[in-house]
Amino acid sequence: MPRILATDEAKSKVAELKGLVTGQLEGLIVQMDGCGQFLSEPNNWDGPKAIQFRSDLWPSTHTALQTAKTKLDELQTAIDTILGDIMAAGS
Repeated sequence: MPRILATDEAKSKVAELKGLVTGQLEGLIVQMDGCGQFLSEPNNWDGPKAIQFRSDLWPSTHTALQTAKTKLDELQTAIDTILGDIMAAGS
């Protein structure tokens, strides 16, 4: 049978990671995406640099933010599974 170990510190770190993923990181991604979406609207910001932002920088950044959010959602699901397994192993 494989070794099963979950120290109190490991349990604490899993909970800490979950808090970071579901709170701070996800919130920052949503905020960044909202700012970028706002700035990519010509009625809010226009001019040569704004056009460059809209056409060159923002599309790939928006995609990267959406990908990061998806990956964080997947990580959150994995963390829930891991935490459940740790708790089950400890009982």
